[in-house]
Amino acid sequence: MHVADGILPVEMSIAGYVLAIGVGALASRKLETEEVPRMGLLAAATFVASLVNVPVAGVSVHFGLFGLVGLLLGVRVVPVIFAVLILQTFLFQHGGFLSLGVNVVNMASGGLAAAAIGRYLPGPLGMRAALAGFIGIFLPVLLLLGEFHIAGYGRSILLLAGVYAIVGILEGTFTAMVIAFIARTKPSLLRHLRPARENDPVPSPPVQAGVR
Repeated sequence: MHVADGILPVEMSIAGYVLAIGVGALASRKLETEEVPRMGLLAAATFVASLVNVPVAGVSVHFGLFGLVGLLLGVRVVPVIFAVLILQTFLFQHGGFLSLGVNVVNMASGGLAAAAIGRYLPGPLGMRAALAGFIGIFLPVLLLLGEFHIAGYGRSILLLAGVYAIVGILEGTFTAMVIAFIARTKPSLLRHLRPARENDPVPSPPVQAGVR
């Protein structure tokens, strides 16, 4: 999913940097100290998940967890993905230095879409979490497909899109399971998500006796 240097036009790569830095700065405004540990933990999870390659249909793919991170962090998913991709670029040469901005835009878009699904889309939380997990990984692939088409790189990416549709189903299932677990054990982490009209598994945070 990482775009290497030399594939996309230089102008597109520069535009990717401008957009990634601008959106990243906006998404990092008014960052609270208590948010940092959670962001670091989810950044580590995303970093590790992307290093585990899984063979599917003759090609190697990896999970991203962008949907899960988007549900848990909202717009903070952008600086988290930015930091993860910087480390991957410098340490493992995943993608390229010139294409880093485009890669951030692609993958952060999946996390932002997932955050929007959790916050604004009505319906049971489990269904929204599954959809967020799928969109979180598949939307970046669709953007990548469009960028490759503009660059005239070829149509082999169509096969990758089909494979990542399978990955998206797996990520959607995993995301729904994790969100359901958090809803039972630590519902306060999901208080920013829109409650469903019915069958919502997210209870209100418990109120301790004697605490005003």
